[in-house]
Parts: sequence; structure tokens; C-alpha cells
Amino acid sequence: MAQRLYDTRSRSKRTLETLVDGEVGIYVCGITPYSPSHIGHARQAIAFDIIVRWLRKSGLKVNYITNFTDIDDKIISIANEENIDFLDVANRNIDDYFEVMDLLNVIPADAYPRVTETIPGIIDMIKNLIDKGHAYSSSDGVYFEIDTAPEKYGQLTGQTLEMVREGAGGRVSGTGSGKKNHRDFALWKIAKPGEPYWPSPWGNGRPGWHIECSVMSLQHLGEKFDIHGGGSDLIFPHHEAEIFQSECCLNHDPVVQYWMHNGMINVDGEKMSKSLGNFWTIRDAISKIEPLELRYSLINAPYRQPVEFNDTILQDSSSHYHKLLSAYGEGLLKSGKSDWNDLDFLQTAALNFSNGMDDDFNTRVAIVEIQSVVKYLREKLDSDSDKEISSAVSWLSEFAGDVLGILPDDEEIMVNIEKIEGERMRLQDQVTDLLSQRKIARQNKDWGKADLIRNQLNEIGVIVEDSPKGPVWKLK
Repeated sequence: MAQRLYDTRSRSKRTLETLVDGEVGIYVCGITPYSPSHIGHARQAIAFDIIVRWLRKSGLKVNYITNFTDIDDKIISIANEENIDFLDVANRNIDDYFEVMDLLNVIPADAYPRVTETIPGIIDMIKNLIDKGHAYSSSDGVYFEIDTAPEKYGQLTGQTLEMVREGAGGRVSGTGSGKKNHRDFALWKIAKPGEPYWPSPWGNGRPGWHIECSVMSLQHLGEKFDIHGGGSDLIFPHHEAEIFQSECCLNHDPVVQYWMHNGMINVDGEKMSKSLGNFWTIRDAISKIEPLELRYSLINAPYRQPVEFNDTILQDSSSHYHKLLSAYGEGLLKSGKSDWNDLDFLQTAALNFSNGMDDDFNTRVAIVEIQSVVKYLREKLDSDSDKEISSAVSWLSEFAGDVLGILPDDEEIMVNIEKIEGERMRLQDQVTDLLSQRKIARQNKDWGKADLIRNQLNEIGVIVEDSPKGPVWKLK
């Protein structure tokens, strides 16, 4: 099955046809590091991490670029409040980003360009746009004049300039700054007193928000590249502005062949926001659940869909995730790994997984197949089928581990399993005795005593599940 992905610009799924056979270039807008990374950053990073992993597994050579916007109003404001250099603010939050991404098993990008390291290229692109009549200098900076390329308006949102004009009434003529028109956007901002700045032909200042990504993407991937990604909140105005800048500067379109956008995070049904008090940093989340549990929960929906983030979702993900770890670890300890390609069930699961990932990287389909193989492995562990066990372990290592990135290293899993097995052996006699007492209490319909014994088991870290074959116990 050919790889198909949803292109925001065409508003349709399109077959991936790369500019260079066997290679793909991807640029994804990164974070503005004014505060520690939050779960929205995790959602985007993990979504594109899995996209890159799958494209590489499919045989493509991937050049993956994501940036840091290390100068902006919020960074400057925090630096002023703390009386420190703006780069101290940016750098500490970039360090935090790398640390939490490592915990979430996000593979490093091929490059992490920064705005402050790209200023000469930004100035050159602005000069080019002015020379071509697409930008103008004013008292407070340089602006892109969108009326010079009205056909490019709304390439991603579907709006046309005429639609905006018709709905704007008298607002279109009001500028309120050095702009000719309120829709024009800043390419260069003249520095205010006390702000960091760089010299330019238009005065000391710093780049506008949008110009940076046009320059960094073109510097790293060339004048045409395959995929540009980011959160759906960047579609307008950021990515719309990039289309104006890049295509007007280079005199060709499209510069970007496919635009991809991941969905946002909703917390208890509302968009995550500091003002609503439902804001989670990544460190907030991983103080409650393991980092790879968080990763599991964030890929349980296709990347374009919003993710609901609440205790119920986390509990459900935690349950499935620990079933995966438990079965995989027991299978690894019992039988190791072997080739899975000669078992029909695992071949079918691999085909379904691949078809889902080839259809716009549908991780929900992938997770369903992971769960089906975990169930299969658990059944084989109960029946001591060594060949099937080792094959299923190998399958999970490839698809849950290498592609979805939700398995720790085998060595770490083995250490944890051996630790758990040691704890099970230590508690075996005590648990057996308590379960025997509980059985007698239940036979005598002494439900109060049976519940008391269950509570005793809980206090020593044991969960009891009643099954048709009798009580099954496991460690919390």
C-alpha cells in the first residue's frame, strides 16, 4: 500500500511522492522556550517522531528538522522580570525540552536551528522581499504586504482575501501602526528601549515571528521540500504567512509539497490553557504516570485528532500499557525472541498495522494491533507455547518498540521483571495463605471477612482479580 498523508493545503489525503526518490525532507515548527515544555509540546513531538520512524522503516532516508524560537516577547518579558539575559531563559527551557523528550523516547531531530543563529539569512530574505515589491519599511519595522499576492491568501484555511474584505467592513482601512493594512504582518520589528536587538538596514531590531521558519526551513531543506508540519494552532497566521514569504521570495510554488498538522490537547473537554487552570507541563504529567505511559496515551488517537486528557483516559492507557509491559517482559524472560514471519496471526497483525500507518499514520489502528498481539502473547504464556511466545515478543519489539517507541530497552525491562518476580516469590506463601482464607470466607458467605482479606492483600501491594479459573493475583 502506498503511503498516503493528509495535506492541509489540498484538504485531502494524497499519496506521498517525494522530490528526491528515496528521500524525504521534513520541517516541523518547534517550541518558543519561554517556559518548561507542556503536554501539547509532547503531543506534537511524539506525533512527528512516529511519522519519522515509520517513514524510515518504510525505506526512506529522512532529513528531520525542528527549530527553537529563542527570541520573542514572552522570553524578553520573563528575562526582564528576573533581571537576566533573554538567552538564559531560552537556554534553560531548551535544556528542559531535551531532557523530557529523552524521557518520552523521542528520537533527536537531524538539526535544531535557532532564530538567534539565523539573523543574517533573515535579513537577506527581507531585503529580497522588499526588492521584489512584496514588503515595505515603516517607522516601527518592515511589513509584508499581502495585497501584492492576494491569490496566496487562505491557502491552508480555505478563506480568500475577498471573503475577508467582505466580512471586514470599515476595519480593513484601520491600521494602528506603520502598517498599510491591518492584515499585513511584521518581518522586522524595531527594538523598543531595553530590548535585545540586531543591526539591520531598517534599524536595530529583531525578526517578526513568521519570517524565521521560512528562512530556517529553506536553509536546511532547500528551495523546495516535502513536508512542513506543526500544531493545528499554527495554520493561521503562522503557516499562511510562511507561504506568502517563501513563495514570493523564490518566485515559485509550491515550496512545500505537503502541509501536516497535529491536533491539540483538550483537558476535561476544554482546550488546555493557563488561564483556565488546566495546564500540564510534561513534568507535571510524568510525576503522576511513567513517561512511556504518557507517550502511549498521546498516540491512542490519530495525530490529526484532538487528544482528550483526563484521569479516565490516563487510567485506561495505564492499564493497557502495563499489560503490554507485563506480557512482553514475561515472554522475553521465558523464551527470548525469534522470527515472527512464519505465523499467520502475526503476519495479519503486521499487515493491519502497516495499512493503518500507511493511511495517514493512523496510530489508533496501530495500537489496536498492539493490543491484539499482547492478548495473543498472554494466551501463549498461559499455554507454554515457546515458539509463539518468542515470535510475539519479537513482533512487539519491532512494532511497539521500534515504530511506536513505547517499549523501554530490553535490559531495563528484564531488570524490572526480575525485580517483580523476586517480589512475587517473597510474597508467594503469604498471598497463598490469605487467598485460602478468603476462599473459605466466601464459601461461608462471610463477605465482610472476604473484603477484609482483600484489603490486607492491597496493603502489601497485591491486586486480586476473580476469574472463572479462580482468583489471579498480581503486584500493583
